[in-house]
Amino acid sequence: MMTENMERGITTMRICFYGAGSMAEAIARGLIHNKLVEPGQISMLNRSNEQRLTELHDRYGVQTVLQGTNNDTYLKEADIIFLAMKPKDAAEAIAAIAPLLHSKQLIVSVIAGLSIASMERLLGEEQPIVRTMPNTSSTIGLGATGISYSSKVTSSQRLISEAMFQSIGINAVVEESLQDSVVGVSGSGPAYVYLVMEAMLTAAEKLGFDPDTAKELVVQTVLGAAQMVKQTGESPEQLRRKVTSPNGTTQAAIETMTEAGLPEAIVKGMLRSSERAAEIGTVIERSIAE
Repeated sequence: MMTENMERGITTMRICFYGAGSMAEAIARGLIHNKLVEPGQISMLNRSNEQRLTELHDRYGVQTVLQGTNNDTYLKEADIIFLAMKPKDAAEAIAAIAPLLHSKQLIVSVIAGLSIASMERLLGEEQPIVRTMPNTSSTIGLGATGISYSSKVTSSQRLISEAMFQSIGINAVVEESLQDSVVGVSGSGPAYVYLVMEAMLTAAEKLGFDPDTAKELVVQTVLGAAQMVKQTGESPEQLRRKVTSPNGTTQAAIETMTEAGLPEAIVKGMLRSSERAAEIGTVIERSIAE
């Protein structure tokens, strides 16, 4: 947990989001909701969607401005700059703002596939850079974020970074080489659960439930199972065995699912997600090197 002095340090900082998508909004919301930063100290820049900026200003009270419209001041004066643009726009956008920045500013990237080394090439090696991979559950404060640091990030900047991402869930500090693995586990992870839930909803309706009742039962079942793992401290395997009586209904279901290849398919899918993250990263790295 951050100290009182560290908390005071965050509250006095100016934060600029270069990009105003859903992840930028989630982080800004978390910072404001947890009273880490006052809304007026947050600025959000967007390339073309003025309506989106108006919505964010009205919803949270943050400062908003279109990119390229007198936004230099926000970037120059920010203590922390979040790089939250789309990966395809990242190289050009980062190169464009590089002349405005100085080495005391902390750069936090939420751009999938963009390495610290590439950001250093675009911004300069003296720039302290934090590479992160949050997931979509961050929008409701239940995210899981992988965090990696460049060598120039100070201990106090690490504390600040972790405090910011704790405002939208949990975080794990990992070696940068594991960032693609973070994508495979938690970055894409919510979609795996949704896919299982989709199948459960289909089965529930085939078993005679109307869609609303099916959804209520499935959502509560998944929520309860996740909370059991979290609150009891037992492993999923231990809890599964407790539910699975010999020759009972659960065993019949588990055997059928296993025979159909469900466990193996999940493992293969997660490994492929991580592999795909590396492929996308390679494309981004190549475009920057050219």
